[in-house]
Amino acid sequence: MSESMEQFIATGRRKTSTARVYLRPGKGKITVNHEPWNRYFGERPLLENIMRQPLKETHTLTKYDIVVTVRGGGHVGQVGAIRHGIARALALSNPALRAALKKAGFLTRDARMKERKKYGQPGARKRFQFSKR
Repeated sequence: MSESMEQFIATGRRKTSTARVYLRPGKGKITVNHEPWNRYFGERPLLENIMRQPLKETHTLTKYDIVVTVRGGGHVGQVGAIRHGIARALALSNPALRAALKKAGFLTRDARMKERKKYGQPGARKRFQFSKR
């Protein structure tokens, strides 16, 4: 290999999902867990929009090929993790893009998680029915 292949690696997280994102110069192909993204997530335009937001914001839709390994959570959480990872990888690839990504909120980890179930209750907030007599 005489050509030096620049690659940027970043991790994104959302809920219980973790995505490792590999950003390589290319034509805009996105692969998730060794499958094209649309086969992995199905034809869901909302998920595609969420995933491509950082690329649209920085006008780099056709500049990079993206390879992702994602695990944990459901599809929406996984797409959120991928978006976070793509944004972090773009910031690594070109520090000038960081300001635009930060302003759009893509570099901030969404900290919202499922609240844990508490003992003596049926759920996180729900209480057992109160009986006066």
